Amino acid sequence: MLSLLGAGVCLTLATGGHFSGGGYGNMLRQYGLSVDNIVDAQVVDVEGRVLNRRTMGEDLFWAIRGGGAASFCVVLSWKIKLVRVPDLVTVFNVPRTLEQGATNIVMQWQQVASRIDRELFIRVQPQVQFIGGKKTVQVSFIGLYLGNSSSLLSLINKNLPLLGLRGQDILAMPWVNTTLFWNSIPTNTPLEVLLQRSPTPSNSYQKHKSDYVKTPIPRSGLEIIWQKMMGFDNVLTLMQWNPYGGKMSEIPESATAFPHRAGNIFKMQYITIWQDGSDGSLSKNMEATRELHVTFTPYVSRNPREAFLNYRDIDVGTNENGSSVFAFDFFKDNVKRLLQVKAKVDPTNFFRYEQSIPLSSTP
Repeated sequence: MLSLLGAGVCLTLATGGHFSGGGYGNMLRQYGLSVDNIVDAQVVDVEGRVLNRRTMGEDLFWAIRGGGAASFCVVLSWKIKLVRVPDLVTVFNVPRTLEQGATNIVMQWQQVASRIDRELFIRVQPQVQFIGGKKTVQVSFIGLYLGNSSSLLSLINKNLPLLGLRGQDILAMPWVNTTLFWNSIPTNTPLEVLLQRSPTPSNSYQKHKSDYVKTPIPRSGLEIIWQKMMGFDNVLTLMQWNPYGGKMSEIPESATAFPHRAGNIFKMQYITIWQDGSDGSLSKNMEATRELHVTFTPYVSRNPREAFLNYRDIDVGTNENGSSVFAFDFFKDNVKRLLQVKAKVDPTNFFRYEQSIPLSSTP
């Protein structure tokens, strides 16, 4: 068994923002988020004092775990509780097109993804592809299992038989090598590649948005979504649907500032990537992302329409004129305590940006 930090997916993401926004990883169903495993931190407050958990107090320590530390202080270091994983874990990536029954598999996945063995994480990743000269939606089912291949096959055949997972689809490797797998890097690549800090793809522009799904999207809804995705012209849009459940359903919404817990089947990330830096390309790609987001309105959370802070979506709203309305999408009822912490630890609003916690709760 190995001891490691049980969070993180993106190679070029650093710990500061990842942790303080409630960073997730592919073991969140087993161990929760990064913020659920933080036991101490060292910060610099607005007075220039270096504080730890004891000297900063439990309110600030609560706020920086999922509430975005940039609203309150500068984080110098984190102390993390490590988690245990087997020496070898198993992964798979099985793509299925609409013509291969992807819609049926997604329907089945929605029923089991958040309830299956918590050691198993299966991401759904829909993306438009041209296959045989025809535009279609290809859905990749990408999994991590903290166990061996025979146990994984048994679990999938019992709970997600429509996927048709085979032994040759499964790879066994040390957990650290799965960081390459999840970033589409050959798993035999020397691990020193993890030290490279240049983003991939380089020289690209991206727009990200998020949603939370609490009830299965009906077949008719999926078909509308697929048609919407295929209707965009020369726009590279994909989605990542990450299952919740397991440990995530056991942690109260108020335990940390990150509130998205029980009741969520999966979290969605919308991703649009483009290379052309012209204003026309920017407008086209941003609008496509927003249109797809609107298409999902009937199928996602509402009042508030929940969003994940770490995807940095300015469309959610800003704190202009002291408004905190936008913050309810990110933090739900935890906004009230975050406002109190802000007023207490940063009364001059020194730590601020467009979506920081404001001093005022003006609607």
